[in-house]
Amino acid sequence: MRVTLKLATSLDGRIATSSGESKWITGEAARAQGHRLRAQHEAILVGVETVLADDPELTVRLSSPAASRNPLRVILDSRLRTPDSAKVAAANTLILTTAAPRSIGQAEVERVADAGRPTPEAALAALSRRGLTSVLIEGGGQVAASFLRAGLVDRIEWFRSSILLGGDGRPGVAGLALAKLAAAPKFRRLSVEALGDDLWERYERI
Repeated sequence: MRVTLKLATSLDGRIATSSGESKWITGEAARAQGHRLRAQHEAILVGVETVLADDPELTVRLSSPAASRNPLRVILDSRLRTPDSAKVAAANTLILTTAAPRSIGQAEVERVADAGRPTPEAALAALSRRGLTSVLIEGGGQVAASFLRAGLVDRIEWFRSSILLGGDGRPGVAGLALAKLAAAPKFRRLSVEALGDDLWERYERI
């Protein structure tokens, strides 16, 4: 399974202000490239906090043939808090949970464990059983950190704007509980490209 982490952050790595405002941190060109990345993957994965905060569609919106291909939307939702009214509570959505499954809109709900949160390993196993081979992780900070801690992120696509949100902003990557620098996940930068006022940085795991 190819796992790509996509981050769209401020210059100091924040995805929202302290109040949760996040639209839009990056500009049009960066957002368009984000949609191209979606079209290149078979699944898009987010945590339920992203669904509750932003109510995203998680679809590909491009004026090209690629726009006709929408990846499977995957939601990590341990307590099934995704509302029936959410835009993702529709067909072509898989909700992975540790609670007793129940109906949520037209989404498919699968229990992957009996307690705690759906682990990155359990999420990827569920996607592999469906024959999927690539997933784009889009948020939030806790989900990003959990996949990084598990050593499962192969690539990072980082869109960095030129604004600063400060230490009270919400981080793109939550705590990794690192005691030593030697334990930090390591990535090699592949390229840096300007997209308007934003930078698009690409990394691969070492």
